[in-house]
Amino acid sequence: MEKESSGLIIGISIGVVIGVLLAIAAFFCFRRYHRRRPQVGNSSSRRAATVPIRANGVDTCTVLSDSSIGTESPKSIQNGMSFWLGSVRKSNVVSASGILEYSYKDLQRATYNFTTLIGQGAYGPVYKAQMSTGETVAVKVLATDSKQGEKEFQTEVMLLGRLHHRNLVNLVGYCAEKGQHMLIYVYMSRGSLASHLYDEKLEPLRWELRVQIALDVARGLEYLHDGAVPPVVHRDIKSSNILLDQSMSARVADFGLSREEMVSKHVSNIRGTFGYLDPEYISTRSFTKKSDVYSFGVLLFELIAGKNPLQGLIEYIELAAMTTDGKGGWEEIADSRLDGKYDLQELNDVAALAYKCVDRAAKKRPSMRDTVQVLSRILKSRHERKRQKRSLSATAEEITINVEQVDHRNPISGHRRVESIDSTADSYEV
Repeated sequence: MEKESSGLIIGISIGVVIGVLLAIAAFFCFRRYHRRRPQVGNSSSRRAATVPIRANGVDTCTVLSDSSIGTESPKSIQNGMSFWLGSVRKSNVVSASGILEYSYKDLQRATYNFTTLIGQGAYGPVYKAQMSTGETVAVKVLATDSKQGEKEFQTEVMLLGRLHHRNLVNLVGYCAEKGQHMLIYVYMSRGSLASHLYDEKLEPLRWELRVQIALDVARGLEYLHDGAVPPVVHRDIKSSNILLDQSMSARVADFGLSREEMVSKHVSNIRGTFGYLDPEYISTRSFTKKSDVYSFGVLLFELIAGKNPLQGLIEYIELAAMTTDGKGGWEEIADSRLDGKYDLQELNDVAALAYKCVDRAAKKRPSMRDTVQVLSRILKSRHERKRQKRSLSATAEEITINVEQVDHRNPISGHRRVESIDSTADSYEV
């Protein structure tokens, strides 16, 4: 019995020891897992972005509006951002979010000690930078004494880390070091839409290109409203925030004022750019997707008229609308720099769409999805007209070739006819 009792005690002891060892091992695994989890969890919620900035000379297209992210608690965002920024390694490697963190020294070297100024924004200067990889980027440095600039930094990094679309400016990196906040974007070599509309030194935009730019912007906004989860309201659509790449494709930039629709739509202060602001937003202090639609309508009229909204564009439009039926007769406001080189039907169709977008009643405005469909139809009709024109031209050329072939064959028989007539004449004279 004693042997059996001893064996039982030994077995229990061994089991307890093994259990304790397993518990200790489980504890250390659990602790190690939780050390890694905040970094992975935080980063995975912000996927790699697709976001570029402007890149022209020093002009109005770099000036940003004095904006705010409204009533959303800056404290909660700041805590979240500092936690995220602290969790990523301070080295030039891709974080789990896909956004690069650059060191201050790297950017100092790439901008030749910040001497390559290309513009001045509302919150600080913008520099052109040549990275060691050969990539050209634009670096926006946010003023250290600007609380609003810090909010813009937080908003852009958090939003653009999860937004992916070919018509949105892509954020490729950031720097949060030595008290500096910098945003790094893809360099947009053709600058802003505003510079092409108002800079007399640049060649005027062709009408066909203006419509294509409008469609690019509409697609970017449609993605923000209907493709992003949760939806995002940009709140600062204007020509200086539309950037053009080397192929003149347009992208929406500057998300410092943007808000997710799930956040409270009511704000204490009116933020945005005068001339583009939705009247309903001004009166109710409440912004919606239709606020972006209104700003887009103003942008469409800006493309048509080549007139700055800050110089009474909407009043100019209202006066023109009094002499039109809302659908036709808009050619009287066409940009003089177009020199009459536009399709009249297209211009009237785009203007009619723009007029619906700037309706003072938000409910009567179309959605961005509707505007994309209308602009797509306009371009499709243009392509069909060109195709028909090419087809008619080809038919005409074919007919010309056939006539020429007949003419090449006829001279012989014609010569024979002349000889026959001559011989008849000779015989008649005899």
